[in-house]
Amino acid sequence: MNAAAFALVFVSVSLSALAQTAFKYGVARVHLPDGASTLLKAWAFLSSPFVLGGLALYGIGTVLWLFALRQLDLSLAYPFVALSFVMVAAAGILVLGEPVSAGRLAGLGLIVLGILVMARAG
Repeated sequence: MNAAAFALVFVSVSLSALAQTAFKYGVARVHLPDGASTLLKAWAFLSSPFVLGGLALYGIGTVLWLFALRQLDLSLAYPFVALSFVMVAAAGILVLGEPVSAGRLAGLGLIVLGILVMARAG
């Protein structure tokens, strides 16, 4: 994989992870009245600045992903999307204060190991 294509993949995946973190942060701060309708909940979520920011990050990440796919085999590029699992878990733990366990860390380690195997084989 060439360095420019790898950079596109990494930035795209990073933006997706940031988008997920923004989504969680945004919806956690929306206060809804008891018995709010689904439409009111959807509107409240979609009007959150963090949710809107997350959507924008996804959009930018998607455009970068398209440029990366132009340069790489899909079967090589797509496994790197698994990096987002690691990034989102790290953000959940470090930014959102979510709990961490040995099982979660072991699973994340396996994901990283799998990505390294794919990168070396690619």
